[in-house]
Amino acid sequence: MDDLAATMRARGMRMTAQRRRVIEAVRRLGHATPDAVATEVQRDGEGELALSTVYRNLDALQALGVVSHTHLDHRAPTYHLADHADHVHLVCLSCGRVDESWVETTEQFVGNLRERHGFEADVRHLAIHGWCATCSVQR
Repeated sequence: MDDLAATMRARGMRMTAQRRRVIEAVRRLGHATPDAVATEVQRDGEGELALSTVYRNLDALQALGVVSHTHLDHRAPTYHLADHADHVHLVCLSCGRVDESWVETTEQFVGNLRERHGFEADVRHLAIHGWCATCSVQR
């Protein structure tokens, strides 16, 4: 947290109590929507934060590279610490289960995009929709 505070100061920002609380909530939850972060922040005993404050802090922390987000569905984004952005999300269309797969599993796909289109894909925000092993057997 001290290194992050120094990075923030170097960019003209402060490590406010609200930002610290949001970071800690995201860390505890692993993956969370802004609503879930707001709920988790309330559990720390330091009082409620308005949802708009949570959103503003998540945006600021994303701009700093501290958190990252993924859209698992058409609802609110899911945030996680950026140092946990080494995976893609596998979202089951039947049961809603979300699994993770290492970014390296997409190397062939990313290579094909580069070769065919000259496009350098950043798959750290990727959510792939399909059916989990259990649901695919039941289809």
